[in-house]
Parts: sequence; C-alpha cells; structure tokens
Amino acid sequence: MPPAEAPQIATHIVLDDRGRPWIKGTNTKVLEVVVEQLAWGWSPEEIHRHHPNLPLGKIYAAFSYYYDHQDEMDAELEREHAEFDAFRDAASESPLRRRLRRRGVA
Repeated sequence: MPPAEAPQIATHIVLDDRGRPWIKGTNTKVLEVVVEQLAWGWSPEEIHRHHPNLPLGKIYAAFSYYYDHQDEMDAELEREHAEFDAFRDAASESPLRRRLRRRGVA
C-alpha cells in the first residue's frame, strides 16, 4: 500500500488542445524526436548532441511515449506525410514555380 502522501512523478510529455504530445517546456513535438531517429538512425544521445536544449531524460520520455502509443503516432506520421505530399503537389503548379520553370531555374 502506498504512503498516504505519495510523491507525484512529473511527466515530461504534455498534450496540446489537439491531443498531440509535446516535450514539456520545449517547442518540440514527440513525433519530431522520433522522426530524427527514424530518418537518421540517431540514438537519444545523438539527438541530445544535435539539440542540447532537449534534456536527455525528456528525449527518453519522448521515446517511451512513442512506444506506448506507436500505432496512433505512426498513423499521425502517415497523415502528416500525406498532407505534405498534397501541399507539395499543389505548390508545384504555383505561379512562382511556373515562372521559375520557364526561366530554367526550377
């Protein structure tokens, strides 16, 4: 049985109003840290080396959150990629892009 006044364990992850997990006290989404590991193969220590503003404990907490919610986070990553692809396809025919292409720049 826990003591009457058990200490609270602080979490390093907070959810925004859309339910997206962020690393508390930073401007970094959990998914951003995970993408760096997926894209570059970086360990938490390597991520910390590239982002010294992110404490190592919070990076590990982000991975812990990811693995606890992997299916939903992978689905979110797929949605973000689909949105990016749609945006890129729409932007590929912008007036600026057409002018650049006529000039042989793009």
